[in-house]
Amino acid sequence: MADPEFRATGVRIGKRLRSLTRAGTVRISDGRVELLTSYGSEIDSAPVQAVRASRPWFGPDDRALADLNGKRYLLTLGERDPAPGEPGPPAARRFIEAVHRAAGHRR
Repeated sequence: MADPEFRATGVRIGKRLRSLTRAGTVRISDGRVELLTSYGSEIDSAPVQAVRASRPWFGPDDRALADLNGKRYLLTLGERDPAPGEPGPPAARRFIEAVHRAAGHRR
């Protein structure tokens, strides 16, 4: 398996008002976007071309929306990228850019 194009750990993943995990993993690898629980079990996955990633209209900068298989997930990543060597999820902006880049969208 190739190295992931994007990987974020410690991500809160929710669906509507329900939290699915508070320390999940978001990974883009081999043309798929995967949402995983803190134990590594799959919440959902889809081909990257079928995934829509965006920022919510209102709310803090650390959130991103991801539509996979007709379901909308709210991802709480980081407000800013952590300093080199520091733990923490990357910025939500980096996730959105990684989905667009992996899907071949031009910005």
